Amino acid sequence: MKNGRIISIGDNVCDKYLSRGLMYPGGQCVNTCVYGKMNGMDTAYLGKYGSDEVANYVQKVLAEIGVDDSHCRHFEGENGFALVTLQNNDRVFLGSNKGGIAKEHPFVFTQEDFEYIRKFHLIYTNLNSYIEENLPELEGTGVPIAYDFSNRWTDEYLEKVCPYITVAILSCAHLTPEKREAEMKKVQAYGVPIVLGTIGEDGSYVLCKNEFLYALAVHAEDVIDTMGAGDSYFTAFLCSLLEYSETGALLEGTDEEMLGRLKAAMNRGAEFSAKVCTMEGAFGYGTRIAGKTEV
Repeated sequence: MKNGRIISIGDNVCDKYLSRGLMYPGGQCVNTCVYGKMNGMDTAYLGKYGSDEVANYVQKVLAEIGVDDSHCRHFEGENGFALVTLQNNDRVFLGSNKGGIAKEHPFVFTQEDFEYIRKFHLIYTNLNSYIEENLPELEGTGVPIAYDFSNRWTDEYLEKVCPYITVAILSCAHLTPEKREAEMKKVQAYGVPIVLGTIGEDGSYVLCKNEFLYALAVHAEDVIDTMGAGDSYFTAFLCSLLEYSETGALLEGTDEEMLGRLKAAMNRGAEFSAKVCTMEGAFGYGTRIAGKTEV
């Protein structure tokens, strides 16, 4: 399916690089929209904007790139932002305002929203999006959900979220191989058909149908910024699965066919992530820092 459609529901920020004096649009949901476009998908963003320069800049860049954000919410107040610096080209987070106004206002989805969401083949969201209470109704649209747990989850959180999602990604570089395998199996046991576990420069694993697959990382020669490395991997992985699908379903065909598509998607993710590490910020578009530089 070459014209797959992905909607990201949740966070947006500007990453304020104190080491450069520049800020870059980002947030996992916005990154997924932009990376999806770069991988040939039609993407849309549904999130919450504040009323400051940071919010205005994110909207300006998404319009320029061609990401539909017409269903976003707008509130008075401070948009989400994060403070960042670089150490040996590796991005280091210094803090954030936890989404700004996003944490204060629930989504309150309407029937019009649900009709719009049903036009897409995949929903992407994550643990930074204040979306947990909405997952049952989002699953009710019939559109599969991909969810990024980053490197922060508990058994209670997995039990709450996993029943509603089709694809999960866990950042596992901090875990031993035994612990990573156990956590991935736990997510599968809670009902997630496809579980992706990334381990940074050491590659990635996928658990599907009780079988583990492994793919090597691709190392970029000219890394200048690791911001967005995980988001770009997951997005390209998802885009690859959609491209191989004739119906938009992420799970179709024989077990052998499914595992083959997953291995191809892992390789695609690794290659694209390496390319993104050669860009400033998550995907470029730096501008002077606006607003606060402390949290």
